[in-house]
This record gives sequence, C-alpha cells and structure tokens, in this order.
Amino acid sequence: MASLAEKRVADAEEPSMDPQARPEELRLLEALLFASSEPLDQAALAKRMPDGVDIKAALAQLQADYAPRGVNLVRVANKWTFRTAGDLSWLMTRESTETRRLSRAAIEMLAIIAYHQPVTRAEIEEIRGVITSKGTLDVLLETGWIRPRGRRKTPGRPLTFGTTEAFLSQFSLEALGDLPGLEELKGTGLLDSRLPSGFSVPTPSDDPTLRDDEDPLEVGDLELALAPAVEPEQDGEG
Repeated sequence: MASLAEKRVADAEEPSMDPQARPEELRLLEALLFASSEPLDQAALAKRMPDGVDIKAALAQLQADYAPRGVNLVRVANKWTFRTAGDLSWLMTRESTETRRLSRAAIEMLAIIAYHQPVTRAEIEEIRGVITSKGTLDVLLETGWIRPRGRRKTPGRPLTFGTTEAFLSQFSLEALGDLPGLEELKGTGLLDSRLPSGFSVPTPSDDPTLRDDEDPLEVGDLELALAPAVEPEQDGEG
C-alpha cells in the first residue's frame, strides 16, 4: 500500500479534471475564437466578455496555454485566431490547394506596394525602372493582397494602391512594421551588400487614412482597377 506521502505526490502530479479550475474568461475566449470563421480583434472579443475582465491579459494567458500544442493562438493584422502550429504545417500539405507561383515582376511589384504605399502604377514603374504589364497588377488584385486606396491629386488622378489584411495574413505579419528592414534584407541575401550610397528601405505604414495628396475612391473604381487599361502610360507596352 502506498504511503500517505506518495499519495500526495501522485495527486499533485495528476492534472486536475475539474473544469472550474480553469478561469472562466479563458473558456469564453476559447469558445469565441473557435466559433468564429474569421480572426477577431481585441475590441470585438472584449464586447462579448463579462465586465471587469482584463482582455489583454486573458489573451496572453490563452496564447501561452496553446503555445506547446498542435494549434496555436496567433495575432495577424492585429486580430486573433487559432492556426496549426508552424512546425506541423507539413501535415496539411496534401490537403492544401496548389497555387500559381507569382512571377518575378509580380513579386517586385508587391514588395514596392508593401513598402511604398500609397503608390500609383506610374510610381511603381519609376521605382522598378521598367514598364509594368497591367496583367501583373491584375494578378495581385485578384489575390486580394492589394487594393485601390484612393486617387492621387495629380493630373489624370491615377489610382493609389496599398496592401490588405489578406496580405498580412498570407505572410503571417501582425503589422506592416514587421516587414524586414534594410539590414534584415541584406542578411537574407535579398539585397546586394554593396548598395549605392544613400540607399534606404522605407518604413511602411498601416494607417488606412487617405493622405493629403489622395482623394477618396469613386463609384466604379474597384471595377476600373481590373478593366482594360486606357492610361497614356500604356503606350509602348508589349
């Protein structure tokens, strides 16, 4: 027969099955996040919680609870959601849909928009140094990773473009500020270590508010973004 001391040690090591031992706010958060088909921001979660709950602390605790599990609580685009743990993503390979790889031109355009937004097509071409095929822009619009923001207050009033929450979600970024900076890009080999003097990588902004040099979008602008190009800058495109 086990001694009283041994029994106490065994009881201490055995996890409690009492649901009341777990804070109720964690159970509520867990249920809300699992039931939602989309990521939820902190404000939306707080509205569904009892008064007096420290939602920020509760989310941090729930995130810590799930950190060693097969499903993790992550924050993407300042919203919270459950996702398969990164080191287990290979398990879903067979179920994932094969997607079309972006061309080099599309990747370059996406990077320019991410770092320089709001930016017009003409400005993208100036940065790249080559004429941009409208088909490349269409591909990025169709992915939902970029969107028209407004119209530049310049002759011709060209559309300005920026990234979307879908872009942040696709690349697992909490905010645009998490994009790699100049030194990080050099370290990964994506930039030549011998760059021109004065070369810099801009700090992107998540602010959706239109700038002073932007006008609001007009009715039909979203459809126009995917319509055949009629801008003068299209002359000479192949």
